[in-house]
Amino acid sequence: MAVLVTGGAGYIGSHMVLALTDAGESVVVLDNLTTGFAWAVAPQAKLVKGDIGDEALVEKLVKEHGIDAIVHFAGSIVVPDSVSDPLGYYLNNTVKSRALMAAAVKSGVKNFIFSSTAAVYGNPESMPVFETARPAPISPYGTSKLMTELMLRDSHVAYGLNYIALRYFNVAGADPKGRTGQSTPRATHLIKVACQTALGQRKSMDVFGTDYPTPDGTCLRDYIHVSDLIAAHMDALRHLRKGGESGIFNCGYGKGYSVLEVIKAVEKAHGGPVNHVLGPRRAGDPAGIVAGAERVREVLGWQPKYNDLDLIVNSALAWEKHLMKRNAA
Repeated sequence: MAVLVTGGAGYIGSHMVLALTDAGESVVVLDNLTTGFAWAVAPQAKLVKGDIGDEALVEKLVKEHGIDAIVHFAGSIVVPDSVSDPLGYYLNNTVKSRALMAAAVKSGVKNFIFSSTAAVYGNPESMPVFETARPAPISPYGTSKLMTELMLRDSHVAYGLNYIALRYFNVAGADPKGRTGQSTPRATHLIKVACQTALGQRKSMDVFGTDYPTPDGTCLRDYIHVSDLIAAHMDALRHLRKGGESGIFNCGYGKGYSVLEVIKAVEKAHGGPVNHVLGPRRAGDPAGIVAGAERVREVLGWQPKYNDLDLIVNSALAWEKHLMKRNAA
């Protein structure tokens, strides 16, 4: 058996590849390297440069490597970009995911784990938000992911494609062993941007919106350490291989932090200021979203180890320092 990881040269995907290879799994990575890095892929894995929308290529990889599970990370993730280029997001996140599923069904792959998002909830009516809440995305990004979830649901019924869709909240931090992290130079993840600003890689950072109905007026988010998120993927893989039921699970800690609280945490870790500019709201951003994440614990047996904002920030800051040295070499 082998696992195909799409987008395995990217931030979250590279962590998944490490977890799989650490566990002794055979891993094939399919990545077009548009935003990913070949050096981020664990050397034990086989890296194939290609597109997830290439059904013939996916079928070939399944046949050659005996793939029994696909873990699908590849896609576009910047909410404001999805607002300005919705058709690009529907192509990359929805149409190509459909092609990937079609190849999986045709090739007899039975297990599919999908990288979804809390953005499918939009502005939830109450918090924490649970999997039973009505999806109401407010950005093309969120809609593109919801459409893929629906395709998985229908493919499960029609073709027996077993799946787990994990709805991520805000992923941050880096591998505790320092092997990989968020490496995209222009990434929009708040904690990465704040760390880059603290280290002088950016002159300042923007705070989008100060008039939200939150304690300090800035957006509230549930931040989850990337290694805990990957542990949920490993639990999902075991669950499906044992014949567990398909379904959707939130991945978060159930506690929210505001943008200004995150900036203060980075200032604490760095020991210096993070220059920031208060500005207007950004299109597609919900005011606050916090996970109701009991189900992933109860059904998949997930046990997070890094549920601490300071720990997340420290690992992210350490990775940024590592990248600075790497890029300077």
